[in-house]
Amino acid sequence: REQDHRLQRYKGFAAQAFARANKIDRLIWDSPNPKFGIVTAGKSYQDVRQALFELGITEEVAKDIGLRLYKVGMPWPLEPEGIRDFCEGLDEVLVVEEKREVIEHQLRWQLYNWKPNVRPTVVGKHDENNNWLLPPENELDVGIIAHAIAARMSKLYKNNEIQKKLKYFSERQKAASAYTPEINRTPYFCSGCPHNSSTKVPEGSRATAGIGCHIMSINMDRNTETFTQMGGEGVPWVGQSPFTNEKHMFVNLGDGTYMHSGTLAIRQSVIAGVNVTYKILYNDAVAMTGGQNIEGNLTVPQICAQLKAEGVGRVAIASEYPENYANITLPKGVELHERDKLMALQEEMRDITGVTAIIYDQTCAAEKRRKRKRGQMVDPDKRLFINDEVCEGCGDCSVQSNCVSVEPLETPLGRKRTINQSGCNKDYSCIKGFCPSFVTVRGAKPRKSKAGMGDLSSFNLPDLPLPTVPGFNSAYGDCNILVTGIGGTGVLTIGGLLGMAAHLDGKASSVMDMMGLAQKGGGVMSHVRIADSSDKLRSPRIVTGRTDVLLACDSIVAAGKDASDLLRADRTASVINSHLTPIADFVRNNDIDFKQAAVQKQLDDMTDDATRHRVPAQELAAALMGDSIATNVFVLGFAWQKGLIPLSLDAIEQGIRLNKVAVETNLRTFFWGRMAAHDMDAIKRVLKGSFVDRPAIPKTMDEILENRTAHLTAYQDTALAEKYAILVNQVRVAEKAAGGKDALTKTVATYYAKLLSYKDEYEVARLYSSEAFKQKLTAQFEGKIKLSVHLAPPMLPGKDAATGKPRKREFGAWIFPLFSALSSLKGLRGTAFDVFGYTAERRMERTLITDYEGIISLLLKDLNKSNLSLAQEIAALPDMIRGYGPVKVANMALAADAKDALLARWAKQEPPAIAAE
Repeated sequence: REQDHRLQRYKGFAAQAFARANKIDRLIWDSPNPKFGIVTAGKSYQDVRQALFELGITEEVAKDIGLRLYKVGMPWPLEPEGIRDFCEGLDEVLVVEEKREVIEHQLRWQLYNWKPNVRPTVVGKHDENNNWLLPPENELDVGIIAHAIAARMSKLYKNNEIQKKLKYFSERQKAASAYTPEINRTPYFCSGCPHNSSTKVPEGSRATAGIGCHIMSINMDRNTETFTQMGGEGVPWVGQSPFTNEKHMFVNLGDGTYMHSGTLAIRQSVIAGVNVTYKILYNDAVAMTGGQNIEGNLTVPQICAQLKAEGVGRVAIASEYPENYANITLPKGVELHERDKLMALQEEMRDITGVTAIIYDQTCAAEKRRKRKRGQMVDPDKRLFINDEVCEGCGDCSVQSNCVSVEPLETPLGRKRTINQSGCNKDYSCIKGFCPSFVTVRGAKPRKSKAGMGDLSSFNLPDLPLPTVPGFNSAYGDCNILVTGIGGTGVLTIGGLLGMAAHLDGKASSVMDMMGLAQKGGGVMSHVRIADSSDKLRSPRIVTGRTDVLLACDSIVAAGKDASDLLRADRTASVINSHLTPIADFVRNNDIDFKQAAVQKQLDDMTDDATRHRVPAQELAAALMGDSIATNVFVLGFAWQKGLIPLSLDAIEQGIRLNKVAVETNLRTFFWGRMAAHDMDAIKRVLKGSFVDRPAIPKTMDEILENRTAHLTAYQDTALAEKYAILVNQVRVAEKAAGGKDALTKTVATYYAKLLSYKDEYEVARLYSSEAFKQKLTAQFEGKIKLSVHLAPPMLPGKDAATGKPRKREFGAWIFPLFSALSSLKGLRGTAFDVFGYTAERRMERTLITDYEGIISLLLKDLNKSNLSLAQEIAALPDMIRGYGPVKVANMALAADAKDALLARWAKQEPPAIAAE
């Protein structure tokens, strides 16, 4: 042991001697009259240099004020002689380092028994009074460092300019702490991710997470709690199980983790004899870190054999494509099922004593996308489309798929669903939603306008002038560009293109990307700094309030807490993508408020009015190029044409070519971004007829009344529309008499129309026979389109074994003439000849109408100013009743409970006080 200690000491002494001899640690700035010293290392050194610059402290100023700067090249073990020479004569030393106090603690130890008369005060993470000075938990930014330097120096050196800077950074820090974004973009499972299904557990069960993408299930409604280090998955349950009444636990485990060390955790659980089911996701890639091949490349049968050899009891496979196992011999006792049987398998296994395992075999969605693009995997000739007019907005498709590519669509009749064809990875789980609005499209591809290909001269476009390329900020000699976007959409490519273009223009640049589970749809920011000399790019991060140009490819990330600290209303020019991509929380919250206006207001408060440009970049890029992935390059082209980017056109275009990825597409997208900045009308002319404009959302009372009257007339006839108008006008008169405006009337006008136009077989047939459906379909797809729809007709027998709901069936194109014929019979609705009207669901829908009319009459009898808001809440109850079949029945039950509670409140109201004569 003594020899080991001697060896360690020798190694430390040898390292310190090496550092001393080779001047690994260096004195950067010295002063003839030293008072204050700064010790730093690595990235923090660059941040310190930038902070000093922001404070107006150059090397000459440092000499005058007594500032020394020391750069540590080897943080441990800290070389003592150089650091002591640096400290001699100083009153105070500030140690700037990220995370833990590695240098600071060593410095204190080395100065502890050193000359008391020359030993300085050492501060860093804490000041001399043990108050926090530099936070240990996150990365230090320039603003925090500048604030700390200015605050410490103010005690030793008085300077009005530094005091101004200290005040500025203090105010920015206070504003950043107080700032709350209206909404946040958080990472989520990719579209079509196997974890969307594999992490679900039966009612009453719990699961634990581990290292891998599936760790995100902790923040979802999946009853998944806690995580461990890699290789410890499920082991905490070994210690917990004797002390709880809970009998069983599910454990999520990825195949990459299984190969790394997860087998050890399974072995431990077998030895301990606990009741646990390991769900091993076999997705064929290390998805969380970029899709690398798994070391060892064990096949599913080999993993099954290994599990059985380790003593695991029941082992089953749930596969996306069980037919792939047709010619494969599985180990004895291993079961093979379709992935739809996962929930049933889990319910069975949680009742089995001992360790069991389910291997969920489905390739990573991101890997599927990559391989399909490279021709390494078959790309199914099948896409899904939602007929939004048939959609009820119930969200059952999101419940079934957990997929972020099933997005909200705001329509005049409320929020519906649409499928983002650019993001869809063809998992098809959404089609399990109990809804007749899903259409399968074969033989088609997303439509591209002619703008994405061919000769530009055919568009009769205006001449595109070259803007004046701006210079650098006169005060700082640089240009700071902040790019914000969503992970997986090519945000980092923009930083790379700008960096290469700067190099080609003979300029210096630095690009730093800020990500957090970015490829899972989280927020991404790129700090792009450009200058005529690298000496002016001291730190890769943009300093607080020093963004010159904001490229907000995503508004939510741009208005987020991290980005907000970098923007400044009197400085930051901006190009803002006005399209608000839904956040992942929509999957779990059907009625989430995306607060689009509030987000845009926050960006207005943080950017310059005169140089702010809003453009529907995603809609335009997708319409022009056939894929929303073109959005970011489109925004870059727009910004360049507006004269915001200090780089030449030749350099940017050459940078796109050198990137060697989708070169022609990106060059064309950059051109269209420029054209949009110069002449938006030209873009609209090019796109005319290539997509269907979304109708305006009615907002005023008259607009709502006009919209719903036309809707009810098309649904049935003018008589129904007149019946509707009579009740709405009664409410309008009563509300005005009660001292209200029109909030209650709008509510009744919206939801009474909803109840009157319930979607029976005639209506679904009419909506599938309409020209609007055909226009939307052909606007989104091109090619030899073959259609089929997915229905669950009540007259056909059979229930889905997995869900217990009526079984959905796929009907080919032959169904559309039948739709047309059925649509023409809508006059039978509600008559004795309405064969569909006798079902329990239709009878309930008609009862809802009469009940609602009775409730409105009840409300109008006692309506006054004090109970208007409660009346509006009651009148909005039909909003809860969405969906078809069992989904609608379940929502009816929820609405009935809410109705009883609200009417009870209405009944308990005290009568309004009678005014004295």
